[in-house]
Amino acid sequence: MKEALYYEKLGEKKVRCGLCPQFCRIEDGKTGFCRGRRNREGTLYAETYGKCTSIAMDPIEKKPLYHFHPGTHILSLGTLGCNFACDFCQNWQISQAAPPLQDIRSTDAVNTAQRENSIGIAYTYNEPLIWYEFVLDTAKLVHEKGMKNVLVTNGYINPDPLEKLLPLIDAMNIDIKSINPTFYKERCKGKLGPVQATAKRAVESCHVEITNLIIPEHNDSKLELGMLADWISENLGEDVPVHLSAYSPRHKLQAKPTNGETLTRAYKIFKERLNYVYVGNMLLSVGAETNCRQCGATLIARRGYQISIRNLSEGKCGVCGAQNNIVT
Repeated sequence: MKEALYYEKLGEKKVRCGLCPQFCRIEDGKTGFCRGRRNREGTLYAETYGKCTSIAMDPIEKKPLYHFHPGTHILSLGTLGCNFACDFCQNWQISQAAPPLQDIRSTDAVNTAQRENSIGIAYTYNEPLIWYEFVLDTAKLVHEKGMKNVLVTNGYINPDPLEKLLPLIDAMNIDIKSINPTFYKERCKGKLGPVQATAKRAVESCHVEITNLIIPEHNDSKLELGMLADWISENLGEDVPVHLSAYSPRHKLQAKPTNGETLTRAYKIFKERLNYVYVGNMLLSVGAETNCRQCGATLIARRGYQISIRNLSEGKCGVCGAQNNIVT
């Protein structure tokens, strides 16, 4: 354990955590909403510091990041817990349950990344922002070795800790679950506004891609999808890549699984407003290739996580020379 950052002591051995917008008021011996931070006699500790549930070498496309060093692999780490409680969580076994933990040191993680020829480390699987102190310490070492840091996150963090972390982050995939604040309140037990604020700030600092999980009859209406696509285009930019993922019944919500027709419809709505739209978790006739935003030439062909880089050089189209917001 390590003493947590961003909290205040309230007296009577109580504390208030300031890492995320949950602002948990935590009594002695208890953890906050995320289960990763525990009050011990009036001091808040990052209880999962150096504790890992999952570690693997993954294709960068699995994060998913399609425009950040395509075709490479990255060491991926996760712990347990989350500062949301989504009833549709696709990784609930580590975000909401109590999986076994193993010890991991920042130095060992960095050494493993180097040994495996990883481009860096991705903090992923559960919500990495609640692993804040470990991510911060490890990210510093990663940059010292000239490698990359990636966050796969729900974006639910307060401005001050975000500002401290951002200079160390090279890429983020931010999950915007809906453009409807009620969806966040009822389905996730959180708020939309802080997620939007994180995305707007992050796009000024690092490479950003967005994921939206399409849940039939919950966030898949034409109006809602159009509003989300409009918000991304107007606030993050029309060149920000968006990944539309298929939902499968998991955890508490038992909605219908997303079918190909629904994903194709969503793809067309987003494609009217954005230059790079992708379909995840399902092989369809749309949403796999990266095409030049200007001339339409195929830059990257994909089938699952297998890719073929074609007309692409330093992020530019090899046919017309247009820049395509691809970090290579």
